[in-house]
Amino acid sequence: MPAEKQLARDAQQSPEKQARLKITEIFYSLQGESRSSGLPTVFIRLTGCPLRCHYCDTAYAFSGGEWMDVETVVNEVKKYNTSFVTVTGGEPLAQKNCLVLLKYLCELGYRVSLETSGAIAIDEVDKRVVKVVDIKTPASGEDSRNRFDNLSYISADDQIKFVICDENDYIWSRRLIDKYRLENRCEVLFSPAYKQMDAARLADWVLRDQLNVRFQIQLHKYLWGDIPGV
Repeated sequence: MPAEKQLARDAQQSPEKQARLKITEIFYSLQGESRSSGLPTVFIRLTGCPLRCHYCDTAYAFSGGEWMDVETVVNEVKKYNTSFVTVTGGEPLAQKNCLVLLKYLCELGYRVSLETSGAIAIDEVDKRVVKVVDIKTPASGEDSRNRFDNLSYISADDQIKFVICDENDYIWSRRLIDKYRLENRCEVLFSPAYKQMDAARLADWVLRDQLNVRFQIQLHKYLWGDIPGV
């Protein structure tokens, strides 16, 4: 590439590279959930969340963190030998520049997923990103925050997750799947709330009712417990 074109290209890229986000942590671990469970993945945890789910296990990400520009974040990601990157929180979309980071990671060829509560609009998320949208159940205490208009922007490559705390959550989630025909939109995940919902019992319900969902446990919790950043 001629030097002039390279300089012009760098100039165009610099604004997005310099976009800043508040980061709680960047770490390398096994993906514990979703379709890519078990795969070595770099996790970028953004700081801040407008929700307060009763079962939240990342309250340490509500505040604090360190300001980093996108280029610095990406340089941290490049230290690890994997093509899988997950942007999570908190609620990552609470920071507008999350959209810039997601797009830039996709441009670099990473296989990017976004873990979001769905309480914030997802229509501007890069279409190459796999969106894992956590629909909040009644026992979360935040079901009123669900934005069901987001379902219009769900593709077949995305996933919808329900964290089940009790039988009422299960029944509510099952009805919602039927109401919005979610299994026709994308893969649906049922996850037992860690230390609240007996995993075997939830699995029995799924099989009894022949639900077309993917049952999952949080692999990382069973391997390492509640240790942050693993």
